Amino acid sequence: MRAHILASLTLITATALAQNAGEPVTSQNNERLRKGLEQYPQADTNKDGVLTLEEGRAFLATMTKGGDKPATAKVAAKGIAPTHADIAYGPHERNKLDFWQAKSDKPTPIVVFIHGGGFTSGDKSRWATSNDVKQLLDKGVSCAAINYRYILHAPLPDVLRDCARAVQFIRSRSAEWNIDKTRVAAQGGSAGAGTSLWLATRDDLADASASDPVLRESTRVCAAVCSATQATYDVTRWESYLGKADPSWERPEQGSLFYGVKSNDDLKTEAGKKILADCDMLAWISKDDAPIMCVCNQPDGPIKDRGHWLHHPKHALEVKKHCDEHGIPCTVFHPDGKDKGAANPTLTFLLAQLKVAQ
Repeated sequence: MRAHILASLTLITATALAQNAGEPVTSQNNERLRKGLEQYPQADTNKDGVLTLEEGRAFLATMTKGGDKPATAKVAAKGIAPTHADIAYGPHERNKLDFWQAKSDKPTPIVVFIHGGGFTSGDKSRWATSNDVKQLLDKGVSCAAINYRYILHAPLPDVLRDCARAVQFIRSRSAEWNIDKTRVAAQGGSAGAGTSLWLATRDDLADASASDPVLRESTRVCAAVCSATQATYDVTRWESYLGKADPSWERPEQGSLFYGVKSNDDLKTEAGKKILADCDMLAWISKDDAPIMCVCNQPDGPIKDRGHWLHHPKHALEVKKHCDEHGIPCTVFHPDGKDKGAANPTLTFLLAQLKVAQ
């Protein structure tokens, strides 16, 4: 229910942001805010019967921050307690990570888990009870799970760079945490999958001249597991491989919030094109990229709804097509397809890429 509320309010504020400057944006002149007031009357904090853009944003921020995630300590009590919890890797309150250190006399590889949630919800705490963490630790692989800013806080390019910085931060702690910085992999679902794909394909963001030692570290990963991924975050490319979308699946007004521009028309400018290019994992694929595994959890065939559109297997197949063109190993796994019954394929893939004996 909370995820639905957050998604709805995100659309409300996104639409309002896209409206031309001029008169104040309120529920009296904006349809989305009008509907928002009907659905969430508590957002009208001054009780004057009018929902302003500022009130909508403030209410969304409250819903995002308050109670959207269980505390790491509470989750860990039911799962595996991190060796280090809620470590700050950046300045924002959501720039936090949990770290589980595998027992080993030698530096260990590490898998960085990235949660999903459409960049509007989700939390790292889910990994404390994940069997993936337990199995990797048992194999001598350390693990980390990260939070990152939502698009409420920053546009997508900055959110992706949060995750890149988390990888750099982990590498900067390699001596203290007994990490082999040459064996770092990423894994995630949905938004976390697309982010893992971006990390696997994006050119290295390391800056050797940076005053911040964290930024001198590499952002590259040696493998990525992408479950229910999107092929690219340049959504203008989706029609080329998914076909024409039903208007009800699209959120055209969300571009202003997603990409950090004033309106979708700005994406047609040179500056807008650079933003789209930065988020285009397909365009970043090159011959020096890491092996990728795409795990599909939606059926193939005609697209039925927005969720199916966002996670259709055609996203994974488009990634594989581009990887094949550049000689990058890419496996597409569908549990209901020919791979049905395969025993823990993601663990097998990760251990192979991390060069861990199986």
